[in-house]
Amino acid sequence: MIRTADIDINGTAAICDPIGALYLPGSRTLVVSDLHLETGAAHARRGMLLPPYDTGLTLKLLQAALDRYGPSRVISLGDSFHDRHGAGALPEASQAQIMAMMRGRDWFWIAGNHDPDHPAGLPGDCVGALQFDGLCFRHEPLGGTADTAGEVAGHLHPAARVVRRGRGVRRPCFATDGLRLIMPSFGVTTGGLNLRNAAFQGLFHQSLLTAHLLGRERIYSVPFDRLIG
Repeated sequence: MIRTADIDINGTAAICDPIGALYLPGSRTLVVSDLHLETGAAHARRGMLLPPYDTGLTLKLLQAALDRYGPSRVISLGDSFHDRHGAGALPEASQAQIMAMMRGRDWFWIAGNHDPDHPAGLPGDCVGALQFDGLCFRHEPLGGTADTAGEVAGHLHPAARVVRRGRGVRRPCFATDGLRLIMPSFGVTTGGLNLRNAAFQGLFHQSLLTAHLLGRERIYSVPFDRLIG
């Protein structure tokens, strides 16, 4: 049985799913971040050969999230592709799979630092940021906590470490203080940055910050002061 976490972001109800997706039931919106599709192909273009399975595995997870929630809107929070050539180089089968996922839905590609352009050959709207329902969706979080209430961002790939059964466990996580949320990376080949890293300093009200760690079938919600470095 899948166990999610019900949270509130600046007054908007949301669900953190252990697959790494965020669902907003009020607007039937599914949010994912940092898919980094075609990572293997991007590295191959630079002479580094990796197994070319990342796109298929990531799309399998995305399809599972779509099947679970049946959203009418999908927001991909930037770095959907590992570089600006990724969409144009998609295998036909992967492109057809994405097109089928998009059919009948509003789909927004937020521009990322890896993929600042509209994904070649794919429909949907490509925007720098998107605002609705009291939230602002962008790829990279703005610095500081002032005037950022309702921000939902990606880019930093948050992860956290906790002690479970006497040993440290490190997992990707949603990070939120109730006003802002930073999404975990959805791509299967991406790493994570510890939530205690200096890159997160000043982004949250630390006394309110909670890490919602991704487990195999459940979310583990842990206050920031219980995380280990």
